[in-house]
Amino acid sequence: MRAYERFLKYVTIYTTSDEESTTHPSTARQFDLAHLLVAQLKELGVADAAVDDKCYVYGTLPATPGYEEKPALGFVSHMDTAPAAPGENVKPQVFENYDGGDVLFAGTGEYMTVEKFPELANWKGQTLITADGTTLLGADDKAGIAEIMTAVERIQKENIPHGKICIGFTPDEEVGQGADFFDVDRFGAQFAYTVDGGDVGELEYQNFNAADAVVTVHGFSVHPGSAKDLMKNAQTIAMEFAAALPAEEVPEHTEGFEGFFHLYQMSGDVTTAKLHYIIRDHDGEKFAARKALMEEITARLNAEHGAGTVVLELKDSYYNMEEKVKPHFHLIENAEKAIRKAGLEAHIVPIRGGTDGARLSFMGLPCPNLGTGGFNFHGPCEYITAEKMDKSVEIILNIIAIYAEN
Repeated sequence: MRAYERFLKYVTIYTTSDEESTTHPSTARQFDLAHLLVAQLKELGVADAAVDDKCYVYGTLPATPGYEEKPALGFVSHMDTAPAAPGENVKPQVFENYDGGDVLFAGTGEYMTVEKFPELANWKGQTLITADGTTLLGADDKAGIAEIMTAVERIQKENIPHGKICIGFTPDEEVGQGADFFDVDRFGAQFAYTVDGGDVGELEYQNFNAADAVVTVHGFSVHPGSAKDLMKNAQTIAMEFAAALPAEEVPEHTEGFEGFFHLYQMSGDVTTAKLHYIIRDHDGEKFAARKALMEEITARLNAEHGAGTVVLELKDSYYNMEEKVKPHFHLIENAEKAIRKAGLEAHIVPIRGGTDGARLSFMGLPCPNLGTGGFNFHGPCEYITAEKMDKSVEIILNIIAIYAEN
């Protein structure tokens, strides 16, 4: 079975996670895919495949006799899809021998145009897969799951020699909880790769340092007709806080290794106002400076408007995995070899976001990220091609072969 054939089944299973939930997993529906994957892994000869009570799927392919001393390698993808767009009743569209032109979404009558997404023209002649315009597709990260599963099938049916191979599928990656209950010891790998990136050939081991910031402003309300020298408008002070941050250092004006402050939610009235930010930077010193700037602004506004007017809560979320991967740089060098062996050029790109691999790397499992072949994640214009998925499987198998040969 080719990877895309598995993928077409997986995307129809509703697995959207919920960022407001307090349960683990955040949505019970993620178990539907988890149980299917366990059954399929067992059919493929992964005898110890199982899902735990937090919806983490684990399985192991023991080393081929004579290869027991080779490094134990893991491959990880996540089962949930992002709550940023509808993920229920996904209806995939398959365009064989895609003509390179605009793509009609059957569910809405609208088009994904080459004018807006010019890279579409590059995939002319391939088998293009999209949703119908009413939902996301789910290539992030059901493509990665399908590619890992297909690699397992190939290993088993083609008797490909290998060291110990560890398989892991996580819930709740999209709401930042994918590694919360991941059992590294049970997983059993020395090193791993997440298969959760963009185009095939991309390789990622540098992600943002990340923090959440909540700014709460306490005001004082009186009748506006007699407010002079009495009223303290929390909303106005909140705007002062926002205006004190660098105007160009926001997501819409940054790229590559450039960090940012992102105001993603705001609410309030005269009495109380709240600003919710995420802070991101690849560079550790710049990351610390961003948090320090918020603290400085808070202190200045409190000096101006009264102690306790502005309360800043900062909480680190995750860190740049580069420091954990660099001591094991063979992971990157061997992945580059595997990509070239598949006939592609390796592209090392920074992750402008988070990944399970970042958290896992700081949990003792160095874990860079491989591309799946997908584009435009988290929205109705998400797509992938069958041929790119085939290449991803080939890269996974090449990595396994390189570690078995060394």
